[in-house]
Amino acid sequence: MTKRELIGKIIIQENIDTVDANKIDKTFVINVPDPYKSYYTRFTDVEKPTSIIFVTKQPNSFEKILRVTQKINKEHNLDITGAKCEVKIGSRKLSGVRVKGINRYTEIIAIQEHYKNEGFEFAKSEKFKDTDSIIRINRFFNIEELDEGIYKSHLEDNTYYVQVPKFMNWDDFRKYTFDIKNNITDRNYDIAKGILYDKGGIIEMLRIVKPKATVEFLKTIQQKYIDKLQ
Repeated sequence: MTKRELIGKIIIQENIDTVDANKIDKTFVINVPDPYKSYYTRFTDVEKPTSIIFVTKQPNSFEKILRVTQKINKEHNLDITGAKCEVKIGSRKLSGVRVKGINRYTEIIAIQEHYKNEGFEFAKSEKFKDTDSIIRINRFFNIEELDEGIYKSHLEDNTYYVQVPKFMNWDDFRKYTFDIKNNITDRNYDIAKGILYDKGGIIEMLRIVKPKATVEFLKTIQQKYIDKLQ
């Protein structure tokens, strides 16, 4: 099977919480729940955060975040991944660094200190729970092709990507997703939209999170969106 490493962007909608302990005092840190767990229930496994966002005063370039994360991993024997992200809550837009690979909730403050020591400035603390947001993340994708236009992630468990032929704006994506989920037998999956940058241009794709998803299931979801886009 063909393996590829590409840069791209993912857009997800999640209910998020602030992290109110184990962080640098008076800074703004967000916990993003596991997408599959959050489909059923609120994220409760705080001992091992799935995804943490350090909200910054100003946007930082993707290149800077990658370089600093690489340096932190090398100097502190860590295996975290950092990505550029934007969090939209209502009309507000927040800039941040999305970090994955933190083993325990109590490790957040040490990793945040590493970014601070490299010149990252964090936004002033806020506090909220279960707040609707749209998160845009610029990141690397390491994928393996399972079938034509069907891919599996090598970085994240139970995560798959399917290619679609056309761009969907966010409103259309939400509308199509609502219609499809209400007309399919197996609704137990999480879905988001995004793009991959290829040498041939932009690839429009959907990210699907589902344990042990079959190629047949992924093709079914893919075809339903293709039908909507015709």
